[in-house]
Order: sequence, then C-alpha cells, then structure tokens
Amino acid sequence: MMGFNTFGWGFGGGFMMLFVWLIGIFLVVLVVKLLVTNGKCQSHTHAEEILKERYAKGEMTKKEFDEKIRGIRGE
Repeated sequence: MMGFNTFGWGFGGGFMMLFVWLIGIFLVVLVVKLLVTNGKCQSHTHAEEILKERYAKGEMTKKEFDEKIRGIRGE
C-alpha cells in the first residue's frame, strides 16, 4: 500500500482544497460588498439622484418625476 496514502484528502485532494479556499474567498468578498453597499443596487440610487437633480432644476414635472422613479424602482 505504499504510495497510495493521500493523508485523508481523498480523490483530487490538492484541487479540492484550492476549490474550498476559492469559494471561501468569494464568499468573504461578497459579504463585504453587501455590507458596504447596504444591499442596494448602486445603479438605481445613482439614477434616482440624477432624477432628483433634474426635478430640482425644473427640467421635469412632478408627474414625470414620479413615473420615472416608479420605473427605476420597478413598482
């Protein structure tokens, strides 16, 4: 049985360990990103800010503003 000892790693031990580490790193990055953005989609908030600026400048009516905000939020 010499040469067949995998030290408990089983089939593909090195590759499986690499895979586990990559999954772990991915999950950590994902959690940090969600915490930083507070779970909000940044493109939605950016679009809403642009609409608020345009409304404040008088470039659109209240009705147009409300319609576009609902469209962005998916309501």
